[in-house]
Amino acid sequence: MTFPSWLSQLCRGLSRPIRRTTQPIWGSLYRSLVQSSQRRNPEFSSFAVRTNTCGELRSSHLGQEVTLCGWIQYRRQNTFLVLRDFHGLVQVVIPQDESAASVRKILCEAPVESVVQVSGTVISRPAGQENPKMPTGEIEIKVKTAELLNACKKLPFEIKDFMKKTEALRLQYRYLDLRSFQMQYNLRLRSQMVMKMREYLCNLHGFVDIETPTLFKRTPGGAKEFLVPSREPGKFYSLPQSPQQFKQLLMVGGLDRYFQVARCYRDEGSRPDRQPEFTQIDIEMSFVDQTGIQSLIEGLLQYSWPNDKDPVVVPFPTVTFTEALATYGTDKPDTRFGMKIIDISDVFRNTEIGFLQDALSKPHGTVKAICIPEGAKYLKRKDIESIRKFAADHFNQCCLLGKLRLECADLLETRGMVLRDPTLFSFLWVVDFPLFLPKEENPRELESAHHPFTAPHPSDIHLLYTEPKKARSQHYDLVLNGNEIGGGSIRIHNAELQRYILATLLKEDVKMLSHLLQALDYGAPPHGGIALGLDRLICLVTGSPSIRDVIAFPKSFRGHDLMSNAPDSIPSEELKPYHIRVSWPTDSKAERAH
Repeated sequence: MTFPSWLSQLCRGLSRPIRRTTQPIWGSLYRSLVQSSQRRNPEFSSFAVRTNTCGELRSSHLGQEVTLCGWIQYRRQNTFLVLRDFHGLVQVVIPQDESAASVRKILCEAPVESVVQVSGTVISRPAGQENPKMPTGEIEIKVKTAELLNACKKLPFEIKDFMKKTEALRLQYRYLDLRSFQMQYNLRLRSQMVMKMREYLCNLHGFVDIETPTLFKRTPGGAKEFLVPSREPGKFYSLPQSPQQFKQLLMVGGLDRYFQVARCYRDEGSRPDRQPEFTQIDIEMSFVDQTGIQSLIEGLLQYSWPNDKDPVVVPFPTVTFTEALATYGTDKPDTRFGMKIIDISDVFRNTEIGFLQDALSKPHGTVKAICIPEGAKYLKRKDIESIRKFAADHFNQCCLLGKLRLECADLLETRGMVLRDPTLFSFLWVVDFPLFLPKEENPRELESAHHPFTAPHPSDIHLLYTEPKKARSQHYDLVLNGNEIGGGSIRIHNAELQRYILATLLKEDVKMLSHLLQALDYGAPPHGGIALGLDRLICLVTGSPSIRDVIAFPKSFRGHDLMSNAPDSIPSEELKPYHIRVSWPTDSKAERAH
């Protein structure tokens, strides 16, 4: 690749060193454009008052004069202190001579977690005092000057990962919890993976990063949406569950390949390990089929996967929805271990056992079992009783065997058997979902299994007009270790078919989607897409117990921000412009709520 000479001259002319940066900024940028395969270490101290970070200093820096900024991790006998920043730890020698009394006073009296700036010389630790467990364990800082930037009051908890803290306390003081190594690791890994995803999609495959509106209108079907009042009486915005309609409209608009790190909102109430606002990697493409979307996502994950994990192996295995239910009892199976469901109906065709005869005599009646390897060795009598009680409590549920499979895995692992390797990442595509499901409140009516814009399977289009319950969809889910981390579909791009499904089969008011139906009539291309749940994905990659551990400022399981006490009440005067009046619950209802 060649560039005009004037561009090269401009880059050289604008080049200038910044503090300790040895390479010109603009020159580095130019080289990175020309030689994109080369990787440079980020300049963590550029534009800052420090010369280095606490975690980067090594024996190769011996003799250098440095300025460091960070938090006091701990202090030993007023002789040493450990300084911490986002990059790591370094030991600082507190001067003992009288000439440095002011420096000694600052460093000895500042409380733990106070913020200080120190300047001094990188020296070797005395022989025998090296710490091989610290990356900076061969050196220490001989301090010449120190400044207390901000003193710390008594902390509600210690900033140490091994200290037990309730989640409520962590969320209340989230800004302190973020200082922990684990939270730093989680959020920085999240940032790195998102950046790699942007590179893959935009730089390598021509996707366009486009922001879509947050204020929208109510969408039929799906989860409940948050409402935002407007100044027009009785009219409300809705916060979108996803940018679904917008990304389809972008395809109609000829953008061809869309991508967004999208904020999404669902008013799902008090649900454990769910968030009212969450982030998804949102993708849509024109002129693509299901195989194309799956290959794109496999490449995306392979490209963005952390270097400290085993590489992602592609292609991912695929099972149909029907196969997943039959083999694992769930549509999001954990395939890290076996214990598959086996149909043993033929073994008991001539049985005299009454309840088995009764089951097999019914239409589609079957007898199924799970083989637990070495179960007799690991499971005790009380475990068998626990399994029997679990089965009784969940009787008559279609997913009973799937839940029982996971319950048995839990019991075996508590007894010492390793079934689900936490370092193993087992991806799986689940395809050929039903297009419709019967509504829970009225089984005679239908609702979309995915969403109403999902295209039917090409082989099943005729069933829409005869037996719509039997129609399969072009919907696909991506499962990782038993968790759904992505879902998408090929969309309906024919206005007539979309109108028929909405109005005739789903009994929805098509006026609410008139803008989309109109757009499909104006030359909409075939298109499809997917959304990856970023929070869930990062949670699994980092091995975190909850998605709240990979979100900077999450809500509690009840949807509350314990740090700021949101949601909060609003004075009635401020509600008047929105034509809203709060109807307070009666005392008895309020008491029941508490």
